[in-house]
Amino acid sequence: MSEDRPPYPPFTRESALRKVQAAEDAWNTRDPRRVASAYTPDSVWRNRDTFVQGREEIVAFLTAKWDREQDYALRKNLWAFDGDRIAVRFQYEWHDQAGQSWRSYGNELWEFDEHGLMSRREASINDVAIPEGDRRIHGPRPVEEHGADFPLR
Repeated sequence: MSEDRPPYPPFTRESALRKVQAAEDAWNTRDPRRVASAYTPDSVWRNRDTFVQGREEIVAFLTAKWDREQDYALRKNLWAFDGDRIAVRFQYEWHDQAGQSWRSYGNELWEFDEHGLMSRREASINDVAIPEGDRRIHGPRPVEEHGADFPLR
């Protein structure tokens, strides 16, 4: 029995935008099992300098990430798409256990199988310390802002 996660490749602009918003919504739940279910059972990741393969490693990675990155809130934007691939840019904000707030900037490259599950994810991410008062991302994106761009700084 195969798992399906529409929309499926090849992507149109509209279906790529839906896929990006679905990923943002899932990651903002901070539920590692829910997020991992959108990936193939043998999905391969590069996240910064960490390499992960398979759903169980994804769950372990995300559990540790969200223990460390508290009050995590994410925004993703479609950058490009072609066939079974999507590129996004993103920002997320969080604070560490000492209370320091951070804004993390990055780019992801995604590849999908025919069932709409992500088989490959490559993420490059940089962190910038910010004052708590400079945080601008708080919780999930309101529906009226779906697809909206966000400031670079």
